Formats: sequence, C-alpha cells, structure tokens
Amino acid sequence: MSSDVLVLNRNFYAIHITNWQRALSLLYLGHAQVVDQEYRTYDFSNWRELSQMIHESHSGFVHTTNFKIAIPDVIALKGYDRLPISEVKFTRRNIYEHYGYKCCYCGKKFHTVELNLEHIIPKSRGGSTSWENIVTSCIACNIKKRDRLPEEAGMKLLIVPEKPRWKGPGSLAFQSSFKMKVSWQRFIDNVYWNSEIEE
Repeated sequence: MSSDVLVLNRNFYAIHITNWQRALSLLYLGHAQVVDQEYRTYDFSNWRELSQMIHESHSGFVHTTNFKIAIPDVIALKGYDRLPISEVKFTRRNIYEHYGYKCCYCGKKFHTVELNLEHIIPKSRGGSTSWENIVTSCIACNIKKRDRLPEEAGMKLLIVPEKPRWKGPGSLAFQSSFKMKVSWQRFIDNVYWNSEIEE
C-alpha cells in the first residue's frame, strides 16, 4: 500500500503531499474531492460507490465493516486556491540537486558517492553549516582545498553559494524523500507548462 497522496488546490495545481489517512479525512469531511487521470472529480459518496467496482488499486484499499474505499492518488481541495510559500529543506539530497551534482570548484558532474559537502569557510574557522557556506565538491578538490579558504588554496568557486528559492509546486521534489507516482505526472507537468517564467 502506498501512503502518499498528491494534494492539488482547487485550480488543480499541485501544492502538497499528504498521507492517505489525511486525504480520506479531507474527502470524508467534504473539504476535498478525488481527481482521476481524466480530471473528473468525486466526492466521498461517489468515490465510495466507485471503489466497490474497482478490483485492483496500486495504492490499496481501506476496509470497514460495511464497505471498502480505494486510496486515491490525487485529491483537490475545494476551498483553497493559493500556492503556498515554502522553503526548500536543507538536506544532502537537496544540496546535490541544487548544484546539479557538480563540483563547485572544477565544474565536473559526479555521482553522489564521488561528491562531498564542502564548507567554503571551514568549520574550524567559524564557518556555518548553511546554504550560504556549503557547496558540493569532488573528492580531489576537497582534498586540495583542505582546511583553507578557496583563495588560500588557489581555487575559485564557479558557483555563488545561495539558498535555493521555492519555485512553487515544481519544487515538490525538494520537500521530502517520497517517491513520485506516475499518476501524479500530468499534474506536476501542468505546473511546469503553465507556471509563469521568472525573468
């Protein structure tokens, strides 16, 4: 049983990922509706009725004494049309993603096992563990720099370290370690193709 459910706002923009318990609760209380791959919507009663005719669901079913109900892949909130402001979490995966799996000193792309998280200002010299002071570095560049500032090691950063900005629902992948479902793709793609491009 897969517990993740994609949450859309009422304009069908992906805004969040929740667990199946919360999704069914929102559906039951009338705050959300299930959205299928053809953008058809179902309230709790209709979804419960349809669930009786579904024989297999890759997300699984919840069984009660009187009925079974399929766990939806996607729900849409009925009364929420905003896009939430969120922050990209400071995780190893997100740092690698942010810098494109490249060494910020030599510019080459590497597998994660060949990259380190590098303090630009070494911790021993008061450097913080933050977006503004951590970059990705290949092992060779990391060894060369050692416990020095880049200029002391005769090295130059090719990328300005910065905290990544939340880019709306397209940044959902940065939020947690969930696995993206195929059934979510069209809703994520909708965000990609219809979001305003930043100058």
